[in-house]
Amino acid sequence: MIRLALLRHGHTAWNRAGRIQGRTDIALDDAARAQLGQLRLPPPWDTAALWSSPLSRAAETAWLVAGRDPQTDAALMEMNWGAWEGKQGTELHADPASGFRHIETWGWNFTPPGGEPPAALRARLVPWAKALTDDAVAVCHIGVMRVLLAHALGWNFEGEAPFQIKRNRLYLLEIDGDTWHATPDPVRLVEASV
Repeated sequence: MIRLALLRHGHTAWNRAGRIQGRTDIALDDAARAQLGQLRLPPPWDTAALWSSPLSRAAETAWLVAGRDPQTDAALMEMNWGAWEGKQGTELHADPASGFRHIETWGWNFTPPGGEPPAALRARLVPWAKALTDDAVAVCHIGVMRVLLAHALGWNFEGEAPFQIKRNRLYLLEIDGDTWHATPDPVRLVEASV
Protein backbone atom coordinates (compact mmCIF):
# COMPACT_ATOMS: atom_id res chain seq x y z
CA MET A 1 0.00 0.00 0.00
CA ILE A 2 1.19 3.50 -0.89
CA ARG A 3 0.05 6.69 0.81
CA LEU A 4 -0.29 9.82 -1.30
CA ALA A 5 -0.72 13.27 0.24
CA LEU A 6 -2.21 15.96 -2.00
CA LEU A 7 -1.50 19.66 -1.42
CA ARG A 8 -3.03 22.53 -3.39
CA HIS A 9 -0.66 25.24 -4.58
CA GLY A 10 -0.71 28.69 -2.96
CA HIS A 11 -2.69 31.69 -4.17
CA THR A 12 -2.04 33.56 -7.38
CA ALA A 13 -3.40 36.90 -8.57
CA TRP A 14 -5.82 34.98 -10.79
CA ASN A 15 -7.09 32.92 -7.83
CA ARG A 16 -7.79 36.08 -5.90
CA ALA A 17 -9.60 37.60 -8.90
CA GLY A 18 -11.73 34.48 -9.42
CA ARG A 19 -10.15 33.74 -12.81
CA ILE A 20 -9.95 30.20 -14.17
CA GLN A 21 -6.26 29.28 -14.50
CA GLY A 22 -6.22 25.77 -15.87
CA ARG A 23 -2.95 25.22 -17.70
CA THR A 24 -2.07 28.92 -17.88
CA ASP A 25 1.20 29.24 -15.96
CA ILE A 26 0.41 31.94 -13.39
CA ALA A 27 3.00 32.41 -10.62
CA LEU A 28 2.32 32.58 -6.89
CA ASP A 29 1.67 36.09 -5.61
CA ASP A 30 3.90 37.72 -2.99
CA ALA A 31 1.40 37.16 -0.17
CA ALA A 32 1.31 33.42 -0.94
CA ARG A 33 5.12 33.25 -1.00
CA ALA A 34 5.30 34.96 2.39
CA GLN A 35 2.68 32.67 3.92
CA LEU A 36 4.10 29.46 2.46
CA GLY A 37 7.59 30.46 3.57
CA GLN A 38 6.36 30.15 7.16
CA LEU A 39 4.94 26.63 6.68
CA ARG A 40 6.44 23.16 6.32
CA LEU A 41 5.30 19.65 5.57
CA PRO A 42 4.66 17.78 8.85
CA PRO A 43 6.38 14.47 9.64
CA PRO A 44 6.45 11.92 8.07
CA TRP A 45 5.55 13.84 4.92
CA ASP A 46 8.63 16.08 5.20
CA THR A 47 10.81 13.14 4.09
CA ALA A 48 8.40 11.52 1.62
CA ALA A 49 9.00 11.60 -2.12
CA LEU A 50 8.05 15.06 -3.40
CA TRP A 51 6.19 15.56 -6.68
CA SER A 52 4.51 18.52 -8.29
CA SER A 53 2.82 19.73 -11.41
CA PRO A 54 5.34 21.41 -13.72
CA LEU A 55 3.33 24.65 -13.54
CA SER A 56 5.31 27.23 -11.57
CA ARG A 57 2.65 27.88 -8.91
CA ALA A 58 2.77 24.22 -7.86
CA ALA A 59 6.53 23.67 -8.17
CA GLU A 60 7.28 26.82 -6.15
CA THR A 61 4.76 25.84 -3.46
CA ALA A 62 6.51 22.46 -3.18
CA TRP A 63 9.90 24.09 -2.81
CA LEU A 64 8.66 26.59 -0.22
CA VAL A 65 7.04 23.99 2.08
CA ALA A 66 9.64 21.26 1.63
CA GLY A 67 12.91 23.17 1.14
CA ARG A 68 13.82 21.00 -1.86
CA ASP A 69 12.99 20.74 -5.52
CA PRO A 70 10.16 18.38 -6.43
CA GLN A 71 10.10 15.88 -9.23
CA THR A 72 7.59 17.14 -11.78
CA ASP A 73 5.21 15.18 -13.97
CA ALA A 74 2.81 16.46 -16.61
CA ALA A 75 0.19 14.03 -15.29
CA LEU A 76 -0.22 16.43 -12.33
CA MET A 77 -1.05 19.47 -14.49
CA GLU A 78 -4.37 21.16 -13.96
CA MET A 79 -7.36 20.39 -16.14
CA ASN A 80 -7.34 22.16 -19.50
CA TRP A 81 -10.17 24.69 -19.33
CA GLY A 82 -9.75 25.66 -22.98
CA ALA A 83 -11.54 28.86 -23.98
CA TRP A 84 -12.52 29.57 -20.38
CA GLU A 85 -8.97 30.05 -19.08
CA GLY A 86 -8.45 33.60 -17.86
CA LYS A 87 -12.17 34.23 -17.54
CA GLN A 88 -14.11 34.60 -14.30
CA GLY A 89 -16.51 31.82 -13.41
CA THR A 90 -19.11 34.38 -12.27
CA GLU A 91 -19.07 36.04 -15.70
CA LEU A 92 -19.36 32.71 -17.50
CA HIS A 93 -22.20 31.60 -15.24
CA ALA A 94 -24.09 34.83 -15.93
CA ASP A 95 -23.89 34.21 -19.70
CA PRO A 96 -26.29 31.37 -20.69
CA ALA A 97 -24.54 31.09 -24.08
CA SER A 98 -21.20 30.16 -22.43
CA GLY A 99 -22.29 26.64 -21.51
CA PHE A 100 -20.72 27.04 -18.06
CA ARG A 101 -22.08 24.75 -15.36
CA HIS A 102 -21.31 24.24 -11.69
CA ILE A 103 -19.10 21.26 -10.93
CA GLU A 104 -21.93 19.42 -9.15
CA THR A 105 -23.68 18.94 -12.52
CA TRP A 106 -20.71 17.88 -14.67
CA GLY A 107 -20.53 14.11 -14.51
CA TRP A 108 -17.18 12.68 -15.61
CA ASN A 109 -17.52 13.81 -19.23
CA PHE A 110 -18.42 17.51 -19.09
CA THR A 111 -15.91 19.37 -21.27
CA PRO A 112 -15.23 23.12 -21.37
CA PRO A 113 -14.96 24.47 -24.96
CA GLY A 114 -11.55 23.38 -26.27
CA GLY A 115 -10.69 21.83 -22.89
CA GLU A 116 -10.80 18.39 -21.31
CA PRO A 117 -13.28 16.57 -19.05
CA PRO A 118 -12.57 15.16 -15.57
CA ALA A 119 -12.51 11.69 -17.18
CA ALA A 120 -9.39 12.70 -19.15
CA LEU A 121 -7.66 13.77 -15.92
CA ARG A 122 -8.57 10.48 -14.30
CA ALA A 123 -7.14 8.60 -17.31
CA ARG A 124 -3.73 10.23 -16.73
CA LEU A 125 -3.74 10.55 -12.94
CA VAL A 126 -4.73 7.04 -11.84
CA PRO A 127 -1.87 5.31 -13.72
CA TRP A 128 0.57 7.90 -12.36
CA ALA A 129 -0.57 7.29 -8.77
CA LYS A 130 -0.62 3.51 -9.16
CA ALA A 131 2.99 3.60 -10.40
CA LEU A 132 4.28 5.22 -7.18
CA THR A 133 6.60 2.93 -5.25
CA ASP A 134 6.96 5.01 -2.08
CA ASP A 135 4.76 7.29 0.01
CA ALA A 136 4.65 10.68 -1.68
CA VAL A 137 3.42 14.26 -1.51
CA ALA A 138 2.02 15.75 -4.72
CA VAL A 139 1.66 19.53 -4.91
CA CYS A 140 -0.93 20.16 -7.56
CA HIS A 141 -4.19 21.87 -8.44
CA ILE A 142 -7.76 21.79 -7.19
CA GLY A 143 -8.99 20.02 -10.34
CA VAL A 144 -6.39 17.28 -9.94
CA MET A 145 -7.29 16.89 -6.26
CA ARG A 146 -11.02 16.75 -7.04
CA VAL A 147 -10.49 13.98 -9.59
CA LEU A 148 -8.27 11.87 -7.32
CA LEU A 149 -10.57 12.31 -4.31
CA ALA A 150 -13.64 11.61 -6.48
CA HIS A 151 -11.99 8.43 -7.73
CA ALA A 152 -11.20 7.29 -4.18
CA LEU A 153 -14.63 8.18 -2.79
CA GLY A 154 -16.79 7.13 -5.71
CA TRP A 155 -18.15 10.64 -6.36
CA ASN A 156 -19.21 11.08 -9.99
CA PHE A 157 -19.30 14.91 -10.22
CA GLU A 158 -23.06 14.88 -9.71
CA GLY A 159 -24.51 16.37 -6.54
CA GLU A 160 -22.60 17.92 -3.68
CA ALA A 161 -18.96 16.84 -3.36
CA PRO A 162 -18.21 14.66 -0.31
CA PHE A 163 -15.13 16.77 0.44
CA GLN A 164 -14.04 20.40 0.63
CA ILE A 165 -10.54 21.32 -0.49
CA LYS A 166 -8.76 23.99 1.55
CA ARG A 167 -5.26 25.34 1.22
CA ASN A 168 -2.29 24.45 3.44
CA ARG A 169 -3.68 20.98 4.17
CA LEU A 170 -2.66 17.52 3.02
CA TYR A 171 -5.47 15.30 1.73
CA LEU A 172 -4.46 11.69 2.18
CA LEU A 173 -5.12 8.74 -0.10
CA GLU A 174 -4.23 5.11 0.50
CA ILE A 175 -3.67 3.22 -2.73
CA ASP A 176 -3.43 -0.56 -2.90
CA GLY A 177 -3.67 -1.53 -6.54
CA ASP A 178 -7.25 -0.87 -7.62
CA THR A 179 -8.42 -0.26 -4.04
CA TRP A 180 -8.36 3.41 -3.08
CA HIS A 181 -9.31 4.97 0.23
CA ALA A 182 -9.39 8.64 1.25
CA THR A 183 -8.81 9.41 4.92
CA PRO A 184 -11.51 11.72 6.31
CA ASP A 185 -9.47 14.47 7.94
CA PRO A 186 -6.80 16.52 6.15
CA VAL A 187 -3.50 17.20 7.89
CA ARG A 188 -2.44 20.84 8.34
CA LEU A 189 0.97 22.10 7.36
CA VAL A 190 3.04 23.12 10.38
CA GLU A 191 4.75 26.36 11.31
CA ALA A 192 8.38 26.51 10.21
CA SER A 193 10.99 26.19 12.93
CA VAL A 194 12.97 29.34 13.61
